[in-house]
Amino acid sequence: MRVHRLAIGLAVLLMSITAAAQEWIDYTSREDRFSVNFPSAPTIREFTYTSWREVKLPARTYTVERGDERYSVTVVDYTVAERAHTERAKNCEVGAQNLCAGNGSVAQGVGGWKYDVLGAADHATQQILQRGANVTYFAWTAINRINGREMHLTNADQSRTFVDIHVHENRLYIFEATVPAHTAEPLLFEQSPLFLDAEGRSVRYSDNYLNLFPPPKREGPGAQAP
Repeated sequence: MRVHRLAIGLAVLLMSITAAAQEWIDYTSREDRFSVNFPSAPTIREFTYTSWREVKLPARTYTVERGDERYSVTVVDYTVAERAHTERAKNCEVGAQNLCAGNGSVAQGVGGWKYDVLGAADHATQQILQRGANVTYFAWTAINRINGREMHLTNADQSRTFVDIHVHENRLYIFEATVPAHTAEPLLFEQSPLFLDAEGRSVRYSDNYLNLFPPPKREGPGAQAP
């Protein structure tokens, strides 16, 4: 009898877990070229992001709040960084020793966009670290060999925040989930992000991808011809 009741209990638990998982949706943004699992359709907010080199860039945050849980994806469009730096250099004060001065092709003035893009992940990381939470994990990570970094933080109220930061094709992605203390790690969200190409196909590389460097060959659907 006890075995029978245990089997029934396990079946009910499995059904509950399955039902909870089915509440989640596979959300895709063709415009910002990513997909991720969310508990429900997100609220989308457009805003202006200030880069490391102090130019203004268009950005969006996709957010879902469920009770005390919060899930978000922030995408910053660095594809316009070159144009933004070029425009800023046109109006830079003559002789000014600042980030917009000069006509360099790499580091400052017109060319400053390259440093801005290369430093995008570091700048985003710094902003998160400045929140003052306790960092419990900080490491390199990758999604389909697209390099990035992963952080786990414990906040002042003992809730936990899990962050992945990546840059792909001059777009900065910040995947972030916050859950209450003593609850399970949000694996449905954490393990789901994918990057998409212009046709909406998932991108996976044959070797490590580093933004602004020549990309490796792609694998799977949409891969380059040999």
